[in-house]
Amino acid sequence: MTRRARHVDTCEVMGTVASVHVIGADRATAAAAARDCFAVLRRADRVFSTYDDGSDVRRIARTELDPADADPWVADVRAACLTMADETGGLFDAWRHGWFDPTGLVKGWAAERAARQILGPLVRPGGAVAAALDVGGDMQVLSADDGEHTWNVGIVDPSDRRRVIATVPIHNGAIATSGSAERGAHIIDPRTGSPATGIVSATVLADGLTRADVWATAAVAAGIDGFAGVLTARETSGMTVDRAGHVRRWITGTEAGIEVCVETAGSGC
Repeated sequence: MTRRARHVDTCEVMGTVASVHVIGADRATAAAAARDCFAVLRRADRVFSTYDDGSDVRRIARTELDPADADPWVADVRAACLTMADETGGLFDAWRHGWFDPTGLVKGWAAERAARQILGPLVRPGGAVAAALDVGGDMQVLSADDGEHTWNVGIVDPSDRRRVIATVPIHNGAIATSGSAERGAHIIDPRTGSPATGIVSATVLADGLTRADVWATAAVAAGIDGFAGVLTARETSGMTVDRAGHVRRWITGTEAGIEVCVETAGSGC
């Protein structure tokens, strides 16, 4: 198989690092695609950032901006949040603080939108072999239907970021990971209002990054006892690692068993 050039561009945005990978296109085409992808992410950050008092969501929360007058993306994301709140049985709730906060969905939504609209047209017979948009480790990947390229995505051990505990081959689709490994117990279980602490890492594969990102967060919020609820996401597959180091996997709604534990702090494995 002929080795194709791989172009990578990176950008700091949405509080993390985003990277665009294009395989089999010329440098100018890849650079232009990356620029346009980063522009989508920057716009999403301007509109939805909860840290910027001038963002649309913060102005809406202070009743300074009517949602009808906000960026059109606000209506799109609100609709997506309602859909995912229903799909997750309330494990994802963009109104849990009493105001609209789409954190947990909007990064995946923006990345999926950029990948499909900008990178998608590049990946075609006679065009780029494959392309991917990675935002903070969550990825939407694409491969040409007539090509052999597969993205091999590593899942990091939540207790040792230098170690990979699984590698997932993806031709077209998305993968997202949520948990407490890097930011501590920051995910709130909306059913209790308390931090979710039982699951330290959840990785979800889906067709689109919007669903993968939300369900990864929902799996952490569900906790050990809520695993049955995660299995209702029948168009996803994934794995969780709990605080004791037990690994649970599911494939399109069917649990694939509890596996040998990964050593985590205090697990005793």
